[in-house]
Amino acid sequence: MLRIQPLALLIVMLGFSGLALPAVSPPRTASLFVPIEFYRLENGLGVVLAADSSIPTVTVGTYYHIGFRIEPRDRTGFAHLFEHLMFQETPNLPKGAADRIIAGNGGLGNGSTRFDYTNYFEVVPSNVLDAALFVEADRMRGLAVSESSIQNQKDVVKNEVRVNVLNRPYGGFPWLDLPQAANSNWFNAHNFYGELDEIDAATFADVKSFYETYYVPSNAVLVVAGDFDPQSIRQTIAQQFGSLPARPRPNHPDISEPIQRAPREHTRTDPLAPRPAIAIGYHLPERNTDDWYAFALLDVILLQGEESRLWQRLVTERGYSDGVEGGINLLGTPYDYEGPMLWSASLVHDDNIEDAQVLRDIDAVIGELQQRLVSQREIIRARTKVRSSLYDVAGSPTRFGLVEILASTALFDNDPNVINHIESRLQAITPKQLQAVAQKYLQPQNRTVVHLLPGAAEAKP
Repeated sequence: MLRIQPLALLIVMLGFSGLALPAVSPPRTASLFVPIEFYRLENGLGVVLAADSSIPTVTVGTYYHIGFRIEPRDRTGFAHLFEHLMFQETPNLPKGAADRIIAGNGGLGNGSTRFDYTNYFEVVPSNVLDAALFVEADRMRGLAVSESSIQNQKDVVKNEVRVNVLNRPYGGFPWLDLPQAANSNWFNAHNFYGELDEIDAATFADVKSFYETYYVPSNAVLVVAGDFDPQSIRQTIAQQFGSLPARPRPNHPDISEPIQRAPREHTRTDPLAPRPAIAIGYHLPERNTDDWYAFALLDVILLQGEESRLWQRLVTERGYSDGVEGGINLLGTPYDYEGPMLWSASLVHDDNIEDAQVLRDIDAVIGELQQRLVSQREIIRARTKVRSSLYDVAGSPTRFGLVEILASTALFDNDPNVINHIESRLQAITPKQLQAVAQKYLQPQNRTVVHLLPGAAEAKP
């Protein structure tokens, strides 16, 4: 069960309500505690158990260490295509049977593809846990999709690309634009949603090879969080997953990114956009380092919420736009990615505003952080907001956010207990560290700017 100390709970409530924060520091020990059991089956499958009987439901998630970044060259969009395919047939469940098992028993299920993983999950009443585990084990048991299913899902994915990117204003801005402009390594810089011709070219042999390479126990983590019997869950998991054959863990490509040593800019015209837009991206410190935790606080100070410095300058004072968006990891949370990542900020603005004006104001705000220490009051507020977001993610009734963090840290760090140290790491960050990180990373040579020009405005008579 998630346990929150009384003082931490008070601070969280004050942060949500918008009331003034007390002029005291939060406790120096971590307040969030998730009891975790982490082990591996003989076939290499990682298992994370987090018991919590407060709600009579359980969330099951299977996370495979294969996402947008790692998909093969000349097969962009393949990781996403495979996510769709795994909702088709499985060795023991014909098409639609898994959905009927989960939804028919009052549960829900879904999946997603992110930068560094593909996941499948179910949230079910406690008495349906065995069925949910069977569904996930059958996905891992063997490939059962047909040629017709592959063609059908290729069409679905291509249509999704058209609907979400090609045929909508600001489609792919900036989550597709910035990585391609800012990164040098192909794995970090290709079109993650996929080129239509490459999706169409995928063959059954490609699908079979991809499954046999990445959908193996040693490349996956199973997370069970919620209301289950701690005495019998290990035996149930061993029965469902233990008989799956051990297969070699795949060799993952080098996804490291060389240091950016000069400013970068990219301009594209969006034929459907009525107004111009601008996005900036800075390469982040490596995950789980002190600098990374400091940047998590800088993100809040600069960008998160209407009281943030960039919002105040660009929206409240200048009126360039009605909002500024961005943060760490546009496709998830700060905790659920592995490789290089950008911190980004973006806004759509009126035609009479020059991008250079916006950039001058952004530089002025960043310069203030680099030249003057953040006040103790502002750093407390930033810590509180990060902690509040963490509680919101980890304590949701579906437990999906909790499963996401546990699976990601098990996959990428081999240590799901990272979640229990986030608050103490944030607490240790000082104003001087914030200033040093701002000076080191928020530099022009580490920045990429994407300019989006409004094609729709040009097309008007």
